[in-house]
Formats: sequence, structure tokens, C-alpha cells
Amino acid sequence: MEKYNVVGVMSGTSLDGVDLAHVSFEIENGKWNFQILEAETVPYSKDWVQRLKEAVHWKSHDLEILNEEYTQLLASIIKQFLNKYELFKIDAVCSHGHTILHQPHNGLTLQIGNLPQIAPLIGQTVICDFRVQDVANGGQGAPLVPIGDQILFSEYDFCLNLGGFSNISFEDKGQRIAFDISPVNTVLNHYAQKLGFAYDDSGALAKSGVLHNELFDALNGLDFYSLDFPKSLGVEFVNSSILPLIEKFELSDSKIILRTFVEHIAFQICQILKNKKGKLLVTGGGAYNTFLIERIVALLPNIEVVLLDRKTIEFKEALIFALLGVLKMRNEINVLSSVTGAKEDHSSGKVYFLNKS
Repeated sequence: MEKYNVVGVMSGTSLDGVDLAHVSFEIENGKWNFQILEAETVPYSKDWVQRLKEAVHWKSHDLEILNEEYTQLLASIIKQFLNKYELFKIDAVCSHGHTILHQPHNGLTLQIGNLPQIAPLIGQTVICDFRVQDVANGGQGAPLVPIGDQILFSEYDFCLNLGGFSNISFEDKGQRIAFDISPVNTVLNHYAQKLGFAYDDSGALAKSGVLHNELFDALNGLDFYSLDFPKSLGVEFVNSSILPLIEKFELSDSKIILRTFVEHIAFQICQILKNKKGKLLVTGGGAYNTFLIERIVALLPNIEVVLLDRKTIEFKEALIFALLGVLKMRNEINVLSSVTGAKEDHSSGKVYFLNKS
């Protein structure tokens, strides 16, 4: 039996904060088992939320400064987590960083917080920056989670994550496919904040709104939804396509927008799964949006929707980035070309070794 003791770190586009998960992996006869041990989300300050939101518009020099400062911030958050739980003898910290730019069609993706100095700042070997190599290899650089779905959650027919964006992965004709479906919390949080709330708790605001049919049809008519996979989304799509379209309707009640966008999210998921049967694992912050889950269940009567324990719902992405790091340590494939569209499967990520002797 082989064992690995690592920490997975993830910061998503919904800007909830930094997810950290201490994970134990065991491999026996080719089967992987995992346990999420200590796990927590460290929220960003209001200043950092604002900076991370605005950075998509910044020039390269300002992004370099932001990257330096964010690397310092992320290192301090990780080090506090390690100290709090006395995690001094781990194999590695496996960190995603935070996505600022994602334009794979331009050969560009930028995750800040992946600079080499993060390893000495933390005092641990760090494996990070998993997306850049795939984009250079002709891929989308996303989604990266499906390899984890395949290895750790193979008992589910479909794995759906509801975070800043929704993405799904499943087996099709003998290979894993996956792609982003639509924005989720990047848009829902935006309009909940206009009503004075950080987010729409349980989807109650959306549920109290009225569906706006014209906006619903316009959203579903966006070109992205007719594209074949591989395809992925970034905040650029929200800023350039979603928000301007919504604002054209000049709706004074954000509850109407929330109600309509929840229906849009559920409808787009239904388009992927409408003729399928099986078990659908749902994770991510959107799994707590009870109204959204109700709409998904209503639209997919032949699908069994499964929500697991809190740690899996909240920290599945941190768990899987921990896995990506372990696979990189083993020099094994951690990115699937069938998912990203890259030229070949590959073992992606940078390794910053720390000499602990």
C-alpha cells in the first residue's frame, strides 16, 4: 500500500475565499482511497475581493505586482493552516492559485499565487500552476477536476460542480469528457449583493422572484451554449456577454434576475442530461442553493441527484488539486486531452522542491 499526506488548496472564481484541505491518500492494488481530514475556507478581505474582481482589466505590470502580493498572502494563509493543525510532515502542498485571466483561444491563462517563492515562504514542497502547460499544449487548461472524478468518484455516472461556474464530467464512448456549462455564483452573487446580501442563501431571493421569459430566452441564445466541447469559461464571459445582456433589459428588481438566472442554470444543465439516466453527484457552493437543486431535480426526472457530506461538497476541488499534485509527484497523467482538447494526455504542474535536510 502506498500513502500520501498532502494539503490541497483552491481559490475559485466565486471569491468565497481560499479552500484548504488536509488529505490522506492510500493506493492499494491500483484503487485510490481518500480521507479529507482538517479542512476550512479562509475568506478574503473586502479589499482583496475587490482587487481580484478588477484584476481582469489590469495591465501586465500591475498583474506582476498583484501576483507577488497574492503569493505572499496565499503563503501566509497556507502557513497558518499548517501551523494550526500541526501539519509539519506532509509530502507537499498542492495549490491551484487564483485565476485572473482565462483566454485559452489566445493561448493565455493566468493563475496568480504560483511563484517559486511560495515554497520557502511556506516551508514545504509546493506543486502548483496546473493549467499553463495544457494551454501551451493546445488545450483549454480546464476543466482539470475530471481526472479526480474518474479516479475518486467513479461510482457516479455524472459529476456536477456548482461554483463560480458549473462544470460536468462523465464517461462517454470509453473516455472521460468534461466542460463548463454556464456561470453560476459569479452571476448570482453579483445580483444578491445588489440587494445587500453576500449571496442568495438557499436561493430564497431567487425563489421569491418572477421568471422573465424574454431574458431567459436571450440568455439561452448566447453563442457559447451551441458550441461543442471542449469548452471552458472565465469571468471574461460574464463581463462581456452575461452582465451586458442582463442590463439591456433594465430590470429594477434583482429578484427577477436571480429567478431567471437560476432557471437558466438549471435549463443548461438539463440540456446536457435530458436524455440520460443515472446518478448525478453535485458539489460546490451552489449545492447549498436549495432552490437551484429543486429546479434541477424537477427538470431531470430520470436522474438521481446525490449530495454527500459537507466536506465533500465544500472541498472537493481542493481534494482533487491535492490528487493532481500527487499524480504529478508520481509522474502520472493528471490532465486528460479528451477533456481539455490538448494534443495529448500529460502530467501538468510545476514542482518547487524544498530541501528539508
